[in-house]
Amino acid sequence: MMTELFPTSISGVVELVGKPFYDRRGAFLNAFRCQESAFAVAWGDRAIAQVNISLTKTLGAIRGLHYQAAPHSEAKMVRCLRGRVWDVAVDLRLNSPTYGQWYGVELSPSKANALLIPEGCAHGFQVLDENSELLYLHSGAWVPEAETGVRWNDDQLAISWPLPVTEMSDRDRSLPSFSQL
Repeated sequence: MMTELFPTSISGVVELVGKPFYDRRGAFLNAFRCQESAFAVAWGDRAIAQVNISLTKTLGAIRGLHYQAAPHSEAKMVRCLRGRVWDVAVDLRLNSPTYGQWYGVELSPSKANALLIPEGCAHGFQVLDENSELLYLHSGAWVPEAETGVRWNDDQLAISWPLPVTEMSDRDRSLPSFSQL
């Protein structure tokens, strides 16, 4: 059971693709292992401060784009447990060579993939199947006053969402534009 790392077009954003073990009983996937080289390379020496699960029921719904502002920045590793999502990372690190760029990938149980979003990058997703469920590993504790984001439909970012948006929280609709950060 090995996991492979695939660098993306954004510095530090990495797709991890697992190799599930299948037999007549079903399947087993190692979702995270600190000692395994691929996870160790991607996650580094970060702690796991919290683990969250989200369920989004509505096809086309968007959550995000969220991040925690410094000094409370956190890395996230996101994996889809049920359904399918279009997962997006946006580089908001001022000194990064990929500042202002975004990367999107479909996450699903059948792909056995996850996305590592490093500190200083925003994260969001759009639901491609009803009742999609995500698992998040966070390197930092949630600090409500540090929680912020960037608007999902920002003209400068020009993210290509695969479906028309059907649902979004009022908070996400009112996030600042990229130029306001």
